[in-house]
Amino acid sequence: MKKSKTRIFVNKTISSNLLIYIKNKQHHFLKNVLRIKVNDEINVFDSITGEWKSIVIAINRDNTVLRIGSIIDKIKPSSDIWLIFAPIKQHRMSIAIQKATELGVAKIIPCITEFTNIRKINTKNLNDNAIEAAEQCGRLDVPKIENQIELDTILSNWPKDRKLIYCNERIDTNQSIIDKLSPYKNSINKWAVLIGPEGGFSNHENKLLSENNDVLSVSLGEKLLRSDTAITVSLFIIQQLLV
Repeated sequence: MKKSKTRIFVNKTISSNLLIYIKNKQHHFLKNVLRIKVNDEINVFDSITGEWKSIVIAINRDNTVLRIGSIIDKIKPSSDIWLIFAPIKQHRMSIAIQKATELGVAKIIPCITEFTNIRKINTKNLNDNAIEAAEQCGRLDVPKIENQIELDTILSNWPKDRKLIYCNERIDTNQSIIDKLSPYKNSINKWAVLIGPEGGFSNHENKLLSENNDVLSVSLGEKLLRSDTAITVSLFIIQQLLV
């Protein structure tokens, strides 16, 4: 029996002795890329209970069958951070989802703004990116990917117990994001980050954001960062400073 260096996500609640049938891309990966054998160990996690040991008991044409053993690590709550962003080109969006997952985001919300260029996205692909990133980075859960929604709708239904950090390229860069957020350390535990499109936000959207008391406008510095870079920088700072 080969000890597991592989972990995969399963979209069902795991329990001891459960049989799980791995299909499609994950089955192809286990069978044809990793070339697993019967009796090999695979670690599995489910976003609900935690991470478990399992044993490969059969490798079929269309599925790999696992028998669940003992639990390795019980689920822990992820940081309660949402990422809201205007979709970008597919390759860079995949990177953004990967980094957001690695940095512990609980929910990812693609939003439509007035200057959003990409208005149709494949939510399944984004979810696959998040799953792959969670499998590789050691997370015990996968962030929830919401369907694309208008920014106006998001703001009009904003929860009052959550602060929204708005990365604003228009504001004075003298006060850093760290200076702006430091006073909130240990006082708020529900956060969200908003990253706009490459063309920025419209005057109407900036007005909505500036008038919302739950929004904090911050600068990420003098340089104009690409969306995927801005996502990584802002989430890293929030994780280090506020969580």
